[in-house]
Amino acid sequence: MNENFCIIIPSRIGSTRLKNKPLIDLNGQSLIQRVYKNAALISRESYIATDSELIKDNLKKITKNVIMTSENHISGTDRICEAASKLKIKDDTLILNLQGDEPFIPKDLLFKLIDKFFSLSCDVITVSNQPVSGDDLTNPNCVLVEVDENNYATRFSRFNELDNPKRHVGIYGYSFKTLKKLVKLKPTKNELKNRLEQLRFIENGFSIYVSNYDKEIPNGIDTYDDVENANIYLTNK
Repeated sequence: MNENFCIIIPSRIGSTRLKNKPLIDLNGQSLIQRVYKNAALISRESYIATDSELIKDNLKKITKNVIMTSENHISGTDRICEAASKLKIKDDTLILNLQGDEPFIPKDLLFKLIDKFFSLSCDVITVSNQPVSGDDLTNPNCVLVEVDENNYATRFSRFNELDNPKRHVGIYGYSFKTLKKLVKLKPTKNELKNRLEQLRFIENGFSIYVSNYDKEIPNGIDTYDDVENANIYLTNK
């Protein structure tokens, strides 16, 4: 496996659906602690990018890999770019944007993603999973993706309006060189309407390869039901 990669986890305190979401307790550990520990199993070059002293303080007993960033960023992508600059990451390094509310991403999924990125010529790489239930097709918190015959994304949506949709998993990979281009793009109308930043990438001509993962992935943490289900999952694990 190519070792020229790092993992950066954007995390902010101001969630609108779950107050102080990164600090929510999941069976004895905070959400952000679980996300970081999962990433650290893949690479020692795993970092949290945040603007919150509360998040930094919550992590201080398990890692010093916390990069403080501006509180003015409008997206996790912008936050990651600032962190990468502070870390002096090289342009050709693969940056994995691991979402701060995804504590259960399997290691083999990330290994596959890394291998795929370095074997392709895509601008951005992400992941899909078959919808795990009919509820996913009508849940606006579950983002769906449609791909072409070569597994490149053609559309993303929060609604069941796609042909042969798959569940999109919130992981992105790109070189730092590409990331610096992405953060210079202005939000598009479709992005703002659907609250999906990846639409900006597609509409500006950047290719997004979608690596399919055919095993089960527990849901990320978006709602109180997700918290309850995560605690059940961890208790039975």
